[in-house]
Formats: sequence, C-alpha cells, structure tokens
Amino acid sequence: MDIEKLRQERKKWLTWKNIAPLREALQNLEDVACEVTYGDVVSIQSDSLDNTQVYAMAKMLMPWRKGPFEIGETYIDSEWRSDVKYNLLRPHFQLQGKKVADIGCNNGYYMFRMLEDKPELLVGFDPSPLYKTQFDFINHYVKSDIVYELLGVEHLEFYEQKFDTIFCLGVLYHRSDPVAMLKSLYRGLENKGELILDTFYIDGEEEMALCPESSYSKIPNIYFVPTIPALKNWCMRAGFASFEVLETSKTDASEQRKTEWIEGQSLEDFLDQEDESKTVEGYPAPQRVYVKLIKDKKK
Repeated sequence: MDIEKLRQERKKWLTWKNIAPLREALQNLEDVACEVTYGDVVSIQSDSLDNTQVYAMAKMLMPWRKGPFEIGETYIDSEWRSDVKYNLLRPHFQLQGKKVADIGCNNGYYMFRMLEDKPELLVGFDPSPLYKTQFDFINHYVKSDIVYELLGVEHLEFYEQKFDTIFCLGVLYHRSDPVAMLKSLYRGLENKGELILDTFYIDGEEEMALCPESSYSKIPNIYFVPTIPALKNWCMRAGFASFEVLETSKTDASEQRKTEWIEGQSLEDFLDQEDESKTVEGYPAPQRVYVKLIKDKKK
C-alpha cells in the first residue's frame, strides 16, 4: 500500500463543501503566542486572543465530542469528559522519548495531554476531516509537532513508522472483524511495544460476545461486545504475548452527557429511562475494560 499516495488523496477531503468553509475560517485566525496548560482542561490563554473570533470558530466546528478545551474566554464543554478516561489510564504508561500513536484520535485531546511526557513522536490516526479541522484549530494556538493523519487502523501496518506505544480507545467495537483489527495494531508496534486498548464489555466468565441485532445504545455500528475472557482470546489470537486488565468502569452522566457543544442525543437518551442498567434496546448498559497488551518479539 502506498501511504503517501493515500495521504495526498485524503487531503482532498478537506475541500469537501461542508469542510472547505471551516478550513477557510481556520486560515483567517490570528497568529498569537499562547500559554498552554495541559490539565484536565487543555487551557490556552493569551492577552492577544480575539475571543469573539475564537468563539465563532469553535461553534462552527460543532459537534465537540472530546475535551474539554478552554481558549481564552471560550470553554468548550465537550460531550465526553475525556479527562476521566485519561486520568484513569495515566498511572499505567510513560511516554518520554517514545514513538506514540493514537488510533481514532478524534480532535486530539489525548495527544495534547500526552505532550507533557515529551514523546519523541506523536501521531494521530483518524479519517475524519471535521475532527482533523478541530485538531488544527486547537493546534493553531498550541503549535505542537503532533502529526495528524487522515488514515484508519487498517493503514497502520503499512505506515512508514512502527510505534513503541499505541493507544486505541473506543474503536474496537466499531469493527466487524475485531481480531483482524487487533492484528493490524500488533503489526504497527515495535518489538516489545505496548498497546493500551479500551472497549465495551459484558459481565461473564464464559468466552462469548453480545452481537447486537441492529444497534447498541442507539449506535448502529457496534458489532461485538465481548466478555473479558473472550476479549483476551481475541488478543492472544492476534499474537499478543500478554493481557493485563488495567481498569474497568461503567459509563455514567459524569463522563458522557449532552452539552451546548454537541448536536443530537447523548448517554441519557441511550439508556432505558426506567432501568439505567440497560440500554434502550434492552442490552446491558455500557461498561468499559482497559487493557495493556505487549507484542512478543518472537512473533
């Protein structure tokens, strides 16, 4: 696969009629020096910011799924409090001097947080021109060296670079062949590299998975929700040498909720109004498992 050719083809996505006006507005942003703080809120401040311009641009880029971000007087209260997941995972990795990839990186919130570790290389993969434009908006002020590729996990094994650490958070359940995806992640790692993965799971000791009929929590492209033993089997079949459960959590309204910065519904609309332990379809409500996997250099 010719990644450079694909890269050039996908740059054309930024000229789509719904994206082109956003890119034009992006080019008109003032270039100002800013102070950036990478806490739970990625905060960008400068006395020279045009707050009216910033707010208007941020509103044009809705919906904001990941965050939160603060740019001058504009607080982008994203649907997901992504700091909850990041802080949960933070004790389990160290990225200094490493080559790092974030698969399904959205607008780059996690990567901006990772800058504090001073990785050697930080690359985000996400085939969404809107999320790429959100990233470029934030990075216009941050001025980081993060690389954002309009590519998917299926391109990872053909990429010019192998990675010491790969994050793949909230992607696996969107794939109709999860083992094939795990193999792609495996091939994208350096020998003894690590994958930090999270996905939905259901309770149970049996090696089985829920296969939603048409949707799960109103999400149509959810194909398999495994038990943790089934997930382990998938990972071992993909070639990983170890499977370590880092954390488990139940998604609730403190982490995902409707705000003025999104359009449409959120978690409260996806759960049974009379029994929040179930989705509207009657399946077990979303729970996440976070795991660390190591690539065996012998394979």
